[in-house]
Amino acid sequence: MATLPPAFFTVGGSSFTQFLAAHSPEALPVFQVSTPGFLDAPHGTTIVAMTFNGGVLMAGDRRATMGNLIAQRDIDKVFPSDDFSCIGIAGSAGIAIEIVKLFQVELEHYEKIEGSPLSLNGKANRLASLIRSNLGMAMQGLAVLPIFAGYENGAGRLFSFDVTGGRYDEVGYHAVGSGSSFARGALKKSYRNDFDRDEAILASLGALYDASEEDSATGGLDLARRIFPGISIVTSSGYERISDSQTAVFAEQIIASRMSKPDGPIAPLV
Repeated sequence: MATLPPAFFTVGGSSFTQFLAAHSPEALPVFQVSTPGFLDAPHGTTIVAMTFNGGVLMAGDRRATMGNLIAQRDIDKVFPSDDFSCIGIAGSAGIAIEIVKLFQVELEHYEKIEGSPLSLNGKANRLASLIRSNLGMAMQGLAVLPIFAGYENGAGRLFSFDVTGGRYDEVGYHAVGSGSSFARGALKKSYRNDFDRDEAILASLGALYDASEEDSATGGLDLARRIFPGISIVTSSGYERISDSQTAVFAEQIIASRMSKPDGPIAPLV
């Protein structure tokens, strides 16, 4: 009968990442350094997130690009990180998904060792350290830029990051990825902090629709293939993924409204 190596029986900290770094660094994608030169690999694009009355929402388009090609039409970019938080990814898709998996295990490992979950600030700090560890790959063109959101103490919170691992608190709404400037522009005119759940879903779909019209790397609302943005919400009840059938109802409302107003709702001047 096989036995575990001695490393599994030594007293250590609550960080699973630090355990791997000490005993199996080759298993950490964020610590690997590739050969010099730019690799043409699939990239995820646009993620939007916002707080609403009772929680926080995150939505991501489903397109992955590789140069001027569409590498995948239905990639998932929004994932649960634990019961009360979620993470969205933009950047190099393969590395981003590996970082998400490692982050999920990191949070679960901490809770098992310490007997209680990390605070939302603590989770954001752990994610920042993972992003910082990927700096060498980012400088070779394989950057990962996540957005992190969670629910704590009766309210939703948003966090953004830069490639050096810098962590920033965002208020109200935020977006990352190639179409983020267009999505943020759309939300700047439509967002309200008293949105209910359904209004937040409509606002996120509208922002991604606008981004897809200006940014070729951002996927829109694909009624023909029934491919819609992935939407997740986190409330006091925990994490919930909105089903495609539910999202389709809201997407059809957006499409119907754009038939008469192709540029979307008009914001008042004052």
